[in-house]
Amino acid sequence: MKPLSERTANFSDSVIRRMTRISNQYDAINLSQGFPDFNPPKEITDRLANIAGEGPHQYALTWGAENFRYALAKKQEQFSGMKINPDTEIVVTCGSTEAMMAAMMTVTNPGDKVIIFSPFYENYGADVILSGAEPIYVPLKPPAFSFDANELEDAFKKGVKALILCNPSNPCGKVFTYDELKIIADLAIKYDTYVITDEVYEHIIYEPNQHIYMATLPGMRERTIICSSLSKTYSITGWRLGYVIASPFVIERVKKVHDFLTVGAAAPLMEAAVVGLNFGEEYYKELQKHYTQKKDLFIGGLSDLKLNFTDPQGAYYVLVDVSEFNVKDDVRFCEWLAREVGVGAVPGSSFFKEEVNHLIRLHFAKKDETLIGALDRLTDLRKKAIQSNGYFK
Repeated sequence: MKPLSERTANFSDSVIRRMTRISNQYDAINLSQGFPDFNPPKEITDRLANIAGEGPHQYALTWGAENFRYALAKKQEQFSGMKINPDTEIVVTCGSTEAMMAAMMTVTNPGDKVIIFSPFYENYGADVILSGAEPIYVPLKPPAFSFDANELEDAFKKGVKALILCNPSNPCGKVFTYDELKIIADLAIKYDTYVITDEVYEHIIYEPNQHIYMATLPGMRERTIICSSLSKTYSITGWRLGYVIASPFVIERVKKVHDFLTVGAAAPLMEAAVVGLNFGEEYYKELQKHYTQKKDLFIGGLSDLKLNFTDPQGAYYVLVDVSEFNVKDDVRFCEWLAREVGVGAVPGSSFFKEEVNHLIRLHFAKKDETLIGALDRLTDLRKKAIQSNGYFK
């Protein structure tokens, strides 16, 4: 038989989703794939229960139900200050995963170059390659995960078409400052480059950090393509409701790509989610307080265990340094951790272009009792590592 697609030949499955399967296999506490074990807001699920009887159950408008788009535009205007036309500047997608792919296919041609900061969410490289483009990686340097402006400009000089910006960042929890965003924006304007933002953690921010929307910077409204979703903000990761917000010129093309990728997002879920989009400011203050408490509980426990880790500025991930265990294969280490310690983690190598084997990613979007249970299991980490007889070295 003829060979299959060359562009997918070197793909592996998602390491993150694989670690969920491994966690399930060994009954480990799954702190790998970033989804909560608590329910969405009751107002949203109550509305969904009503919709099960009354509908809608058929296709919504391809680029999103009207009431959903209008509620989303109003909510985003409240937080960003940008006036958004819900008819010409929004496409509702099947999760932010599709939003990113639709944006990438809208912007790039085969052979174009795209800047990705490293560490990065694993889908970005795949999106670029599936679009026929070429990724160019620029390192974010720990512990602050800052970038070198000269290195970044050197990447822009290679004739890039777009830059992907995850803010707040998965996996390192970095929140980009205004000055950092201004450097990126000035370079994007200077080299006529699009910026595709992934802002799914926009409301999960820890004081004194603040989320600043790239599109609000001078000269960036027309060249920024915002990708996001409702997954993290409303604890509905399984609903797969995402969106793209961009200028009408870009959105007209995104609509066409989206139409042939998925036709449209789920009509009953959009209808139920409108309730969440109409929440007042108090909901988002409580959300920030909720995750701040989770973060303090979890990193406090890691500190008590004398483990080295990053203190995230946003999102709900912690990178833990496992150098003391002389890890040479972090994938093997995470498999061992799930099996022998009972905690699921993601190997750091799946997020870095650089060779990294000493980091693992844990998340804390879990009930307090789940996090306490995971910390209890991690108390045996050093003892069991000694007993492993160098299994992961």
